[in-house]
Amino acid sequence: MQTEGRAPLKSSRANGARRLFIAITTSIFALDLATKNWAEAELKFREPIKVLGDFLQLSYSTNSGAAFSLFTDATLFLSSLKLAVVGFIIFYIRKVTRPIWAVSFSLLLGGVLGNLYDRILRPPGLWRGEVIDWIELPNWPTFNIADSAIVTAGILMTILAMRNVPTELPK
Repeated sequence: MQTEGRAPLKSSRANGARRLFIAITTSIFALDLATKNWAEAELKFREPIKVLGDFLQLSYSTNSGAAFSLFTDATLFLSSLKLAVVGFIIFYIRKVTRPIWAVSFSLLLGGVLGNLYDRILRPPGLWRGEVIDWIELPNWPTFNIADSAIVTAGILMTILAMRNVPTELPK
């Protein structure tokens, strides 16, 4: 449906989904970067801060690999894979008009960009950087905001896919 002087409804929906996508992606990236910088400044050379006893602690660590410290010698490969994910999301988001899918992709992209930033710019060097982790739970690897966003995106996308929710709103 279109009225004179107005953009088509689908375009309006797509623009809304894109604005949501950009806002959440930017927020996740900024929050991840700020909290990692805080962790590096405040947690690096001290004992873990117990927030909820031994259940939730804040402690500084770095990870040159993927989740659970897998592939610690594959930092360049992991960075290249993340670049491919970034490219795919930026290409595909143009087709997304359903807000819940925009949220999913924005969580994924914000998290990937947060960890990719570490890989590119943090020590020990360009494209070999280690990711800063600072949230610690018992019997689980230390993680960060980016990791949380990526996992949340994966869970949300799995639920949406299992329910056959399309990425586009009906026309």
